[in-house]
Formats: sequence, C-alpha cells, structure tokens
Amino acid sequence: MTPPPRAGSARENGRVRLPLPDGDFQAYLFDCDGTITDSMPAHHRAWTAALAEWGGEFPEDLFYAWGGRPVTEIIEDLNDRYGLAMPVEAVAARREALFQESFGEMRAVPGVLGHIEEAYARVPFAVVSGSTRESVTASLTALGLLDRFPVMVCAGDYAKPKPNPECYLMAAQLLAVPPAACVVFEDTELGVQAAEAAGMAVVRVPHRGCADRVNRPE
Repeated sequence: MTPPPRAGSARENGRVRLPLPDGDFQAYLFDCDGTITDSMPAHHRAWTAALAEWGGEFPEDLFYAWGGRPVTEIIEDLNDRYGLAMPVEAVAARREALFQESFGEMRAVPGVLGHIEEAYARVPFAVVSGSTRESVTASLTALGLLDRFPVMVCAGDYAKPKPNPECYLMAAQLLAVPPAACVVFEDTELGVQAAEAAGMAVVRVPHRGCADRVNRPE
C-alpha cells in the first residue's frame, strides 16, 4: 500500500513535494545543505568531531540556530563564546574533510527533490548557499544533481551573508529574473529572512525530526 503524503505536502505522479506559495514563479532558488541535501545531522557530526580536536564544542541547538552562517564566521564566534583560540582555516578544512566522508550516505530531501524533478528544464534554477563552492559542488555531485544547477552563488561570491539578501538578489540577477518572480527553498531562519528581505516568496523546508526546533523564532 502506498503511504499517504506527509502533512503539508503534495503528491503527484508518486513524488512528494512541499507545497508552493501562490504565484507564477519564473525561477526556483535553493539553499543546499538541509534543503536539497538531507545533510544537517552529518554536518553536526563533522562539526563536533572537528571542534573536539581543538577542545571546542557546538551544541546542537546553537548549530541549528546558526544555520546558514559562513563556516569561518561560526568558528570565530565559537572562539569568542568559549574563550578558545582554534585556528579558523585549519578547523574549517578539517570539518569539511570529515563532512565529505559522509557523501556515500548522502540523500536528497524528498519534498524538494520532487520540485527539482518536476520543474527542471521548465524553470531556471540556482543554488544559493553559505557553504563553499567546493562543498556545494561535491554535495550535488554525490546526489547526481550537479547538472541541474548551472548557476551557483556560494560563500566568497558575496560580501554579506544571510540574513542579508545580497546572495539571493545576486542569483536573481544572474538568472535575469525579477526578485518578485523567484521562489526560494530554505531550511534556516536566517535564510528565510534573507529571501524575504529580497522580496521573494519562500518554501520553508523542515529538518528531518526537528521541524519544531527549526521553525521556532530566534
């Protein structure tokens, strides 16, 4: 027996898809980690292991609250918060290496993958991420989705991170689509704020097993 779709989702042709807001959208913009990829638990494990090598920690509630922030900024703030002197670039590289070890188990978020499959070649796509281009490319390659996203806006491409709208406005400009005609798929509060500040509609993507936590206002 085919299971019923999850609450708040739609099922067409066997694909579960998160519902879109009303509108005639000309472009779909996707965050990567936790939105296209079901990777947030793997990210937290990588963070925990990497930080432990320098005596640091990253509590899970803080990890989700800071979702969408650049890696180097997170390490700097963890140093300040806990009075540590962890080497920022070394910790960032170690965290990335540990995260990439999980790629063999990488899965896509079903409610988002359904939209990618349904709208590919019909609506232009872009990835807009706080992760590095190397990390985003590796994640999408692991899922066999890299060719779906010719436009990527990643850490280092813009000056002001989410919740500033710069990254989403840049993606809209690269796609030559007005911001008001874009819909954004996001899993973090900072990302939602960035998309809304850009004047874009948003599909909020709940994290697996922690929807209540990530939808809680900061």
